[in-house]
Amino acid sequence: MPTCSFSGERMEPGTGKMYVKKDGTVLYFKNSKCEKNYLKLKRKPLATKWTKFYQDEKAKRSKSKSKTKK
Repeated sequence: MPTCSFSGERMEPGTGKMYVKKDGTVLYFKNSKCEKNYLKLKRKPLATKWTKFYQDEKAKRSKSKSKTKK
C-alpha cells in the first residue's frame, strides 16, 4: 500500500490520487486536502501540524530535549 506523500498516512487500495511530475517523480495523495496543500499552497509536511511527518518529528525533538534536561 502506498503512503500519502504529504500526510504520511497509508492509503487503502483503490483510493487517492497518483500525481506524476515532469521529472518522473511519483507523488501519492490520500485526499484533495493533501493534494492542495502540497501542490497549490506549497506547504511543507514538517510545518503542518496534522501530518504524520510533523508528529514524528515533534516526538523526536521531545525525546532529545528530555535526554538533555536530565
